[in-house]
Amino acid sequence: MTNALFWLVPISSVLALLFAWYFYKQMMKTDEGTPQMKKIALHVRKGAMSYLRQQYKIVGIVFLVLVALFSIMAFGFGVQNKWVPIAFLTGGFFSGLSGYLGMKTATYASARTANAARTSLNSGLRIAFRSGAVMGLVVVGLGLLDISFWYLLLNAVIPDEALNPAHKLCVITTTMLTFGMGASTQALFARVGGGIYTKAADVGADLVGKVEAGIPEDDPRNPATIADNVGDNVGDVAGMGADLYESYCGSILATSALGAAAFMGIGETEMQMKAVIAPMLIAAVGILLSIIGIFSVRTREDAKMKDLLKSLSFGTNLSSVLIVIATFVILWALQIQNWALIGGSVVVGLLVGIIIGRSTEYYTSQSYRPTQRLSESGKTGPATVIISGIGLGMISTAVPVIAVVAGIILSYLFASGFDLGNVTLGLYGIGIAAVGMLSTLGITLATDAYGPIADNAGGNAEMSGLGEEVRKRTDALDSLGNTTAATGKGFAIGSAALTGLALLASYMEEIRIGLTRIGETVLEFADGTTVMISEASFTDFMRYYDITLMNPKVLSGMFIGSMMAFLFCGLTMNAVGRAAAHMVEEVRRQFREIKGILTGEAEPDYERCVAISTQGAQREMVVPSLLAIVAPIVTGLIFGVSGVVGLLIGGLSAGFVLAIFMANAGGAWDNAKKYVEEGNFGGKHSEVHKATVVGDTVGDPFKDTSGPSLNILIKLMSMVAIVMAGLTVAWSLL
Repeated sequence: MTNALFWLVPISSVLALLFAWYFYKQMMKTDEGTPQMKKIALHVRKGAMSYLRQQYKIVGIVFLVLVALFSIMAFGFGVQNKWVPIAFLTGGFFSGLSGYLGMKTATYASARTANAARTSLNSGLRIAFRSGAVMGLVVVGLGLLDISFWYLLLNAVIPDEALNPAHKLCVITTTMLTFGMGASTQALFARVGGGIYTKAADVGADLVGKVEAGIPEDDPRNPATIADNVGDNVGDVAGMGADLYESYCGSILATSALGAAAFMGIGETEMQMKAVIAPMLIAAVGILLSIIGIFSVRTREDAKMKDLLKSLSFGTNLSSVLIVIATFVILWALQIQNWALIGGSVVVGLLVGIIIGRSTEYYTSQSYRPTQRLSESGKTGPATVIISGIGLGMISTAVPVIAVVAGIILSYLFASGFDLGNVTLGLYGIGIAAVGMLSTLGITLATDAYGPIADNAGGNAEMSGLGEEVRKRTDALDSLGNTTAATGKGFAIGSAALTGLALLASYMEEIRIGLTRIGETVLEFADGTTVMISEASFTDFMRYYDITLMNPKVLSGMFIGSMMAFLFCGLTMNAVGRAAAHMVEEVRRQFREIKGILTGEAEPDYERCVAISTQGAQREMVVPSLLAIVAPIVTGLIFGVSGVVGLLIGGLSAGFVLAIFMANAGGAWDNAKKYVEEGNFGGKHSEVHKATVVGDTVGDPFKDTSGPSLNILIKLMSMVAIVMAGLTVAWSLL
């Protein structure tokens, strides 16, 4: 029964990829518009593909170095599984492929969305949303395909006689976490590099074009406009796709590893198998229900912002309600211990995701008072806009943090059968809550990827001179996209908090395997008592390594982890600032030296601006990304296991709150500007508008570079710690 149900996982992944292909082909059949619209779309497409080629060259070098390191560890020191280097490579490959396919679709969809908006709002929404669905379905399809492939492969190649069945499942699931590290590494480069690219172009276009020259957003006279539109694709589509691929896979893999650990010590091999495949099955059914939700999204021609939000919310809510029912059916069919209560953990995860989404919508949508008040603060200049936006972002962290805290407690209690001492099963509940939150990622990501497509459609409409009515429709789609993008980031960050806890628990399980590989069989405590490593609980390992707040190594690790979140954000923010400064200078130079740009008699040098953003992003993305890989290794070598646990706790807690703050503040600044552009507080070209443009410029790296990259930082540090656990237990200085 269990083995038969597993085949639903690869079948669902293939179905997701087939529907992604179907939506892509349907989009490609629609008309791209006028010759000018096609020309602009081609410029953007070429720039985006050129950037990705350059990025993949640099990332490829990093991957080769890391694979060589893993191979030396695996075959030289014998402290690691021999499959780790290959698993790492496949994770990075599929993460990059997800972003590439989503971005390719987006670059073909934007002009078609603008052309469809010439007919009706609903036509534009349909093309943009279903093109976004290509990204959503590609991510979940490739994710589950990779997971099911490695599960089947490792089951076949790891000999049964070498390990007892319970230990074998633990080795399989912890090895699979390695391809999660590959996905996280690729995702961090994609998010950081894409974020630096898009925000350098965006800041340059806004500061010189809108503030200094007084020309509209996406005006073809602005040399940075094409680079700005390219940036939407490489940052908000390719980067986001790689980001959520690793979030999706990380939550499933961490929960499966916890499921293997939860039942290892009691000889329940069949129950252990069920706990391992349960998160995979929930994700598989989530794919099918996401497809149903995608087909249900439509709206009226006279729809307002709240109507558009309701249209997208209907699809996501329908999928969420159906997954709740399906989850209980799956767990009942598997007959997992405490199946009804574990189902409650999944419901908790979904509810936490919904609360975070609603909270994000409230604080960032121009339909609600916080963003409207932020617009109003522009009456007294840009300084008050910045102060108000920072305050709004800080206040907005309260609801998500409380929701996640409640989710942690409730999911732990449900899964453990309200037994606080049942630590492993309780942690399994936290992991499966993260799976529940991301189970309908197919449609959640569709609403997120829709945003940059709508944004590019608006740019194409402006540059092609399609008229006020078309621009009004694309602006409505774009404003909705800002809110859905912020909501998507909220989901990703919220799931990172739950997944980070699950990965922390998985780290302790990998420590067990690391100790076994170097020949240790028992844990001997200070009081002389011993316990067999194969039978030790998480509590035993914490006692053995003295993981308490009174241990200076744990405290040191916590401070380093907290510092990492701020150091990482500082590096990425400064990277955007430097790249944006080059862009500002270039746009000013072109306005000054190329006569006739502002009168429309000469065409700007778009390619030069694209090259500046590309070079800036490639140069600046390496140090912050490598920092996330190096920190857990160095901490482990100096402070040992207890120091690494502290590092992960500090990084998780500080990074989660900081990410929510930055994403919400940036989203609110963006929509505050758009609220003024709709005619409020003086409208476009007013002093209030100029003040909110400055606020939006500050918010750009907040919401699209540093903030969303933090959730990858949290998980990548955990993944690196897990993969390097064998080295950590074999050698530490203190």
